Amino acid sequence: MRNRFDRQLEQLNNELIEMGNLIEQAIQMAVNALIRKDVESAKKAIEFDQEVDHQERDIEALCMKLLLQQQPVARDLRLISAALKMITDMERIGDQASDISEITIALAEEPYIKDLTLIPQMAMETTLMVTRSVEAFVQKDLKLAQSVIDSDDTVDDLFDEVKSTLMELIRNNAQHSEQAADLLMVAKYFERIGDHATNIAEWVIYSITGQHDSVQEVE
Repeated sequence: MRNRFDRQLEQLNNELIEMGNLIEQAIQMAVNALIRKDVESAKKAIEFDQEVDHQERDIEALCMKLLLQQQPVARDLRLISAALKMITDMERIGDQASDISEITIALAEEPYIKDLTLIPQMAMETTLMVTRSVEAFVQKDLKLAQSVIDSDDTVDDLFDEVKSTLMELIRNNAQHSEQAADLLMVAKYFERIGDHATNIAEWVIYSITGQHDSVQEVE
């Protein structure tokens, strides 16, 4: 019985890795579409979100099977409970990549009012946070999970810089205010992705130690 349970736990790890890969691809597709003004890629990124949603449902079903059929002990129960929480944050990351792509489509016919250097930087940082948070879960690596939490400050600093620049544009160039607001929302979505990755890392720590700080509520 335990051997079967261990195999199912391994399946859970593998499916979480797959979902992590999906959301990593979703973020990359979204930012590439934004930079290149590539409407077709943006549409694909929006469609890709359906795969993320499907993976979430599959993992949720597996977790419920493990909970109901196997009656896991405390440590395994923490791990399964953490996985259920993690996939909620991962699914929202997919949603936010899709939201970024919606904005890309809306802006496709306009020249950008500002160089997008900082936004791709945010994308790179948040993608790394997501990847490391899933790796930390699979490897049961507290140090790696903590590094994800620490990285959130970098993303927040980048967001503050983007926000300051765009707010100045809005104040000084009223004709650019609508696009500036859209780009600010893109940056906000990346900042939220960082928050979700931080939440995932917090659940990793809980799955290993049984302790957990307050997890951020992120839309």
